[in-house]
Amino acid sequence: MYVYITYIHAKRLEIRLSDRRLNKLRLYSIAVDKTMTAIIEDFIDTLPEQDIGKNSTTHLPVKPTA
Repeated sequence: MYVYITYIHAKRLEIRLSDRRLNKLRLYSIAVDKTMTAIIEDFIDTLPEQDIGKNSTTHLPVKPTA
């Protein structure tokens, strides 16, 4: 029997939030019994896919405009 373990090298994301938004996220996290990371990952997964390949000359914005 073989067991294969895949390591996912996660990146860290640091964001600035107001106290109100952080507390809102914390309370929601408790209410749905999920980590804040899981909530943010779920949201990101709902975003539409972008058609930008590895060899594309189109650069993603560092500071997206509103």
